[in-house]
Amino acid sequence: MSNTTTTTTKTTDKDSNDNKPVIGLSGRNIVYDKDGKPCRTCNTLLDFQFAMGKKPVIPHEPKEVKKEKLSGYTKDYPPDVSELGKSSWTLLHSIAATYPENPTDQQQKDLKQFINLFSGFYPCWYCGEDFKIYIKKNEIETKNQDLFGKWLCNAHNEVNKKLNKPVFNCELWKKRWKDGWDEEE
Repeated sequence: MSNTTTTTTKTTDKDSNDNKPVIGLSGRNIVYDKDGKPCRTCNTLLDFQFAMGKKPVIPHEPKEVKKEKLSGYTKDYPPDVSELGKSSWTLLHSIAATYPENPTDQQQKDLKQFINLFSGFYPCWYCGEDFKIYIKKNEIETKNQDLFGKWLCNAHNEVNKKLNKPVFNCELWKKRWKDGWDEEE
């Protein structure tokens, strides 16, 4: 795996060796690029600003805060690791929901190639490396829609565990991402 400047020590103090923050204001480890700079896409905006020594955006502000416009465009921030992750999982689960029930050999090959390429081009290099490791340990299941949907759900759950988020019952993946929930549920 790539060299990172992270540690499991729970402190917001700066690392005594290189004077860089180890833990961000969100409580997550700060991820640094290979050149030693905080990774913009691998950290939350709050943690990135903290690591850069900038005044962090207050996390309690509602998203409806009036945004300045520049030449008619809203001045949005680039996505941080949380927004990128949520959007990526939405895309991947939507692909699983529309993957054929009985894919051709070529479709199976293409999906495996896509997932491998996705992990290699993922904007958060740290997350991408982690996904590559998962893929090596757990072969991508592409024989049919249900197997791929469950494989992807299990991959997502591995990330959820690392982030101390609840895991999802993968037997229900189609209700969440394809068919919708029954009225009585």
